[in-house]
Amino acid sequence: MRVARLYGVGDLRLSDEPPPVATPGHTLVTVTAVGICGSDLHWYAEGGIGDARLAEAPGLVPGHEMAGVTADGTLVALDPAAPCHHCDMCRAGHHNLCPNISFAGHGTTDGGLCERVAWPDNQLVPLPDGLSAADGAMLEPLGVAVHAMDLAHPRPGMTVAVAGCGPIGLLLVQLARACGAHYVLAADPLEHRRAAAARYGADEVHAAVTDGRPPGLGVDIAFEVAGTDDAVEAALTVARPGARVMLVGIPETNRTSFPAALARRKGLTLSLVRRMGDVYPRAAALVSRGTIDVASLVSDRYPLDRADEAFRQAAARTGLKTIVEPSNPA
Repeated sequence: MRVARLYGVGDLRLSDEPPPVATPGHTLVTVTAVGICGSDLHWYAEGGIGDARLAEAPGLVPGHEMAGVTADGTLVALDPAAPCHHCDMCRAGHHNLCPNISFAGHGTTDGGLCERVAWPDNQLVPLPDGLSAADGAMLEPLGVAVHAMDLAHPRPGMTVAVAGCGPIGLLLVQLARACGAHYVLAADPLEHRRAAAARYGADEVHAAVTDGRPPGLGVDIAFEVAGTDDAVEAALTVARPGARVMLVGIPETNRTSFPAALARRKGLTLSLVRRMGDVYPRAAALVSRGTIDVASLVSDRYPLDRADEAFRQAAARTGLKTIVEPSNPA
């Protein structure tokens, strides 16, 4: 079985490894689409993410935005997170906050950049008719966006700012519209991302959200989706007093800073977004009904033997979402 394994910064190698065996409670899945996420790029470019670091041996198979086909021909999305189901957080329904969670393509848990995986049955999500494998892979970033919107407590007529228009930011622009926002301000330094935000329904698009002119005293909800201190400060700046600021982006280092006086004097509520709750079925329904467009976010596709090229292209951020296709079951 062909596998793309990361051994160090920028050291992604294709090799042959023994195929997985499906133990009881697991299903063998032929992996047909894997999205490259910003967190994957942290592993590739920095050798880790936050306080988790890459071990040279045995390395790590990246990739957690996954879809594939089971032996009976069912197209499925693969939920990359395996909670323990026994801790207080799991029993309270907060599986994403499980302290014992294992996550595909993170730490010592291999991800989807390989031809086949054996995956827990309860983490397979059959896709509705009409959805492609790439659509299935996109349900993971959409799920993160849905969870962030849930935590923001949206309401019809709200005003929203999105600082950072990578794939999750662009999905948040769409979700804001779907939730009834009457004004959406979006920002990104890259022109092609600004153009995409305008296509997806943003009222104002700028290089920085602080260049916008939201109505009233600022926006009701500000999403920071860039992972930089500048983006955090900008989100705080455009938020109205009493607003919610959602920190979705992952910083390059293990520390985030912002002006305390700005947040305190406005009485802002800051929420940090940890992946998602149990939202895969909702995400699939949003795509199946045409409420959210994920297909047009996919700008580049690569076979597994060009995985390193795919990572370098994704790191250059010249497109929107890069998909690697490890297998072609046809």
